[in-house]
Amino acid sequence: MRTENMRTEGMPTESRRAESGHDLRHHGDAEVRDDGGSLVDLAVNVRADTPPVWLREHITASLGGLAAYPDGRAARAAVAARHGLPVERVLLTAGAAEAFVLLARALKVRRPVVVHPQFTEPEAALRDAGHTVGRVLLREENGFRLDPAAVPGDADLVVIGNPTNPTSVLHPADAIASLARPGRVLVVDEAFMDAVPGESEALAGRVDVPGLVVLRSLTKTWGLAGLRIGYVLAAPETIEDLQRAQPLWPVSTPALAAAEACVGPRAVAEAAHAAHRVAADRDRLLTGLARFAPAGLRVAGPAHGPFVLIRVPGASAVRRRLRDLGYAVRRGDTFPGLDGEWLRLAVRDRATTDGFLHALERALTH
Repeated sequence: MRTENMRTEGMPTESRRAESGHDLRHHGDAEVRDDGGSLVDLAVNVRADTPPVWLREHITASLGGLAAYPDGRAARAAVAARHGLPVERVLLTAGAAEAFVLLARALKVRRPVVVHPQFTEPEAALRDAGHTVGRVLLREENGFRLDPAAVPGDADLVVIGNPTNPTSVLHPADAIASLARPGRVLVVDEAFMDAVPGESEALAGRVDVPGLVVLRSLTKTWGLAGLRIGYVLAAPETIEDLQRAQPLWPVSTPALAAAEACVGPRAVAEAAHAAHRVAADRDRLLTGLARFAPAGLRVAGPAHGPFVLIRVPGASAVRRRLRDLGYAVRRGDTFPGLDGEWLRLAVRDRATTDGFLHALERALTH
């Protein structure tokens, strides 16, 4: 595990991206756009067969109110109730991605640090806002696990995902909480926490961790990536800072309807059931991948998210062969800390997984 600094102040956006050494704005959806639209999608970490019918109908019913400006009070109160918090600790956003932009623009920090490999939008947003970004790189030989001692003591903003995209590692909540200290903002991206049975190691709802900011997304489990809805949980003064950086009416009426529905008791129970189903589907994928160990394939882990990260010799060529065979997977070399030998695979149902494993066998023996 090592730390590195990336100096970016005053640099144009494209120069900052080039300076990073990685395409921070490449995401899984790029694999299934244009000519990839007909492929079986294992590149995007949105739960398959979503949104459910009841949720689509609920969102559709909200369209009758489009003439009025959005009113987020009910949805905000519902999110607060979901996590046992006062509404002053909740901010609704147009997906978690907007929250990263707000944090980068609104918070007055001098030494932000991002723990990698992880979702690249936090660093991209910080760099685009002109910040110098430090990196703590987690290592494969350590299971991509967090060592709190590796985070610089003078970092006044620390960003980490849990479970982490793309490694699927679930860090202990106590280890992450130990990063908190006076004068530091600790941002934990829990976009995939509701896909973990029991949401073990979650920090959402905690008020005893100083400087804690938790981000949640409703787009992954509920298939709402096109609607853009997420939220921030933080101290009231932090919420006020972020809210001042938001435009008026940042979340649409249909997205607000979705938010209110997705944090209700019915939806929470359904998400919990889906998390156990995803865990079973992930186990099947991992069992199938194990048979390719003689070919040099290794799985990062243990995996806890709705995706797994694999290292395979000639990954770029394997990815291209999989596309020819009808499957899209996520390249890993755009994540700091990973190279061209890595691929990320979304967890899918049994039939899809079996078809993919057959295609992978062909791709590896081509």
